[in-house]
Amino acid sequence: MGDGQITVKLTSDEALVLSHWLEKLQMTDLSRVVVDPAVWAPIHRIAGTLDKVLPELFAPDFDQRLEAARQRRRPVD
Repeated sequence: MGDGQITVKLTSDEALVLSHWLEKLQMTDLSRVVVDPAVWAPIHRIAGTLDKVLPELFAPDFDQRLEAARQRRRPVD
């Protein structure tokens, strides 16, 4: 296996929800949740990429936007 790149496509809602979760994950003791340190760099890279492409993260109404995105992503029973 080489050093090829992988592209992951997410909707804006998926990216916003994932970004928030990754932020919370990074604020915890990452070594308790993610046992293999080899996984830490990709987690930080994904989180950093999302931070750069999601202007919603810095919007004054971020909490409302996040909750709306969560509601839209939850499965309908």
